[in-house]
Amino acid sequence: MTTADDYQIQIALERGLLTADTVEQARQQVAGHTDLTSVPPNLKQLLVASGALDLKAVAEAIAQEFGMPYVEVGIHQIPGDVLGALPRSFVLKHGVCAVGWRDEALLVAVPDPLDVDVLDSLEHISGRRVIPCVMAEDDLHRAIARHYGAEGEGMEDLTGGDSGGAIVSSGSGDPTESASDAPIIRLVHTIINEAVRRRASDIHLEPLERRFRVRYRIDGVLVEVDSPPKREQLAIISRLKIMANISIAEKRVPQDGRIQVAFGGKQLDLRVSSLPTAHGESIVMRILDKEGLSLGLPELGFFKDDQTEIERLIGAPDGIVLVTGPTGSGKTTSLYGCLHYLNRPDRKIITVEDPVEYQLSGINQVPVRSEVGMTFASALRAMLRQAPNIVMVGEIRDNETAEIAINASLTGHLVFSTLHTNDAPSAVTRLIDIGAKPFLVAAALRATVAQRLVRSICPQCTRSYTPTSRELRALDLRPEQLEGAKFAHGIGCAHCGGTGFRGRMGIFEIFLVSDTIRTMIYENASAAKLRAQARQDGMRTMREDGVRKVLAGLTTIEEVVSVTVGDAD
Repeated sequence: MTTADDYQIQIALERGLLTADTVEQARQQVAGHTDLTSVPPNLKQLLVASGALDLKAVAEAIAQEFGMPYVEVGIHQIPGDVLGALPRSFVLKHGVCAVGWRDEALLVAVPDPLDVDVLDSLEHISGRRVIPCVMAEDDLHRAIARHYGAEGEGMEDLTGGDSGGAIVSSGSGDPTESASDAPIIRLVHTIINEAVRRRASDIHLEPLERRFRVRYRIDGVLVEVDSPPKREQLAIISRLKIMANISIAEKRVPQDGRIQVAFGGKQLDLRVSSLPTAHGESIVMRILDKEGLSLGLPELGFFKDDQTEIERLIGAPDGIVLVTGPTGSGKTTSLYGCLHYLNRPDRKIITVEDPVEYQLSGINQVPVRSEVGMTFASALRAMLRQAPNIVMVGEIRDNETAEIAINASLTGHLVFSTLHTNDAPSAVTRLIDIGAKPFLVAAALRATVAQRLVRSICPQCTRSYTPTSRELRALDLRPEQLEGAKFAHGIGCAHCGGTGFRGRMGIFEIFLVSDTIRTMIYENASAAKLRAQARQDGMRTMREDGVRKVLAGLTTIEEVVSVTVGDAD
C-alpha cells in the first residue's frame, strides 16, 4: 500500500470519517484474501468499495490539513490554455491535472501533497507560479482521462510498431515516395488508425508557435495526444494533402479533399480540410463511418412516444420537416436516419448537400458546386424535374432556397432540411427573416425538431448513485420526479477510456405545427409566442427530454446541464 493511501486512511481516522474497527475488519479481509487468480485487494480500495471511505470527504480533510484549495471540475470543461501548461507525459506519469488559473498562478490538482518531488517539479516544468490543490481521487482520475487521454496512448505509441491493420488507399501508392518518407507515412497512418480505434469523430492537427498539436474529438470532447516533433510538421501536412488529392504547392487558401480508409473490414471516408494559420496549415479530418447511417430512430435517442410522433411526421406525403441546432449537434445524422427509415424501392429520394458526407445506397445525392453555379437553389430547382417523392436539402441558407423548398412541399413533395437556430420554434422566425412569406411558411411547415447531443453512460462501468442537492437544483427536479428515478454515472473503465462515457445520444424538442400555431405564423407571431403556445399544446423542451434520459440512467445531470438552458416556464 502506498504512502498516500496510508495517509488518507490516517486522516480519515483522525477526522472521524472512519472507525478503527472498520479499518481492522478490512485489514483482516485483505490478509485473508486467498483468490490466486486475481490481485489481492488494496485496503483503501476495499474501504472505498464497501462505502466506508468517502474519497470526497477525505480530499476535503486533506485540503484543510495542508491549507490547500479544494476544487471540483464538475460539469466544466478545462480550458485549453490550462491543459497545455503541463506536458501530457508529466501529467500521466505523476497523476496531476492542471485545472485553472488563480491570479496568474496555475492551479494544479495533485494526488499526494506529501510528494515533495512532484511539488518541486511543477513550477519548473510549467514555467509558472503553481498553486497545488486537492481533488477527490476518483474525480482526479476522471479529469485526467477526459482531458489528457488514457495512459499509453501518446505519440510514443503512435510512432512505432504495427499500424493496426488499416490500409489507407488514396495516395498511398505514390511512385515518387522514397525510403526516407517511410517513417512519416507510418506516423500519419498510425495517427489515423489510432483515432479510428478510439472512436474519434475528428482529428485535429494544429500548428502552434513551438509545437505541432494533435487532438482527437471523442464523444464530442477534444482529447490531446502527445504531439509529433515540430520539425515534422511540414512533412506530415504534405503527406496528408497528397493522400487527400489536394495541392501541396498551395498554402495560402483553404482546401478540401477526401481520403478513403479500410479499417477492420469497414470502409471509412475522411473529409479533409486545410486552413492557413499564422504558424502553418491546420488540418482537420472528419471521420465518416457509413455504418452509423443505418441507425434506427431508437438508436438516435428517441423515446417511444417521440419516435411514434417522428414516424407519423416523416410518413406524410408532403410538407417540410426541419431539424435545427448548432454545428456538431447531429442534424445530418438525424436526417440520414429518417431517410434510411423511408428508403424503399417504391420511393425516389434525392438529396442536395454541401458536401456529400456519406454515400447512401439507393438514394440520389447531388453535391453543391458553387464555382460552376451549382448552388442549393439551382440544384433543388433541377431536382424537382426528376420527379422525386422525397427531397433533402442540406441547409436552407437564403431566400431563394427557402422559397423553392416551400413550393416543392406545396406541390406534393416531402422536404427535409436543416437550419441553424437555438430552439425549434425559432426556425419559423428564421425562415421569415430570410425572406419566406409567412402564409407560405404556415401552409408548408409540418414540424421542426431541435436537438443537442449528450454523452451516453458507458454500459460496462455504469453505477447507480444518489445525486447531491446541488445537482438536483441544477435541473430543478421536483420530488415527484425522483420516484423510481435511476440516477447513474460511469466510474471509468478500459471500455470507455476511463471517461465513464461511450457514445452519444440526442435530446430533442419537437415543435408541431397545429392549426392554432399555423394561424399564429400567418399573423407573423414572435418566436416567444409560438413557443408559449407550443408548450400549452404539450411540447417537451430539450431540457425536459434530457431530464427524462437522466432519470432513466442513460446520461448524467452534468451532460444535460452543459448543453441545454433552463426552461423559463
